[in-house]
Amino acid sequence: MGFLSRIGGIIILFWFLGFMFNIGGQMIHWLLVIAAIVLIVDMISEKRRRT
Repeated sequence: MGFLSRIGGIIILFWFLGFMFNIGGQMIHWLLVIAAIVLIVDMISEKRRRT
C-alpha cells in the first residue's frame, strides 16, 4: 500500500467520522474529494510503475 493510499484512507476516515458526528461542515466534503483524487492518482501511478 502506497503512501498516497494511506493518506487517502486517513482522509476518508476523517470524513466518515465528521459525517457520523455532524462536525466540520463543508470542509469534510472537500477532504473527501481530495482523498478520492489522491487515491485515483495513486492507482494510475501504480499501473504505470508495473508496466
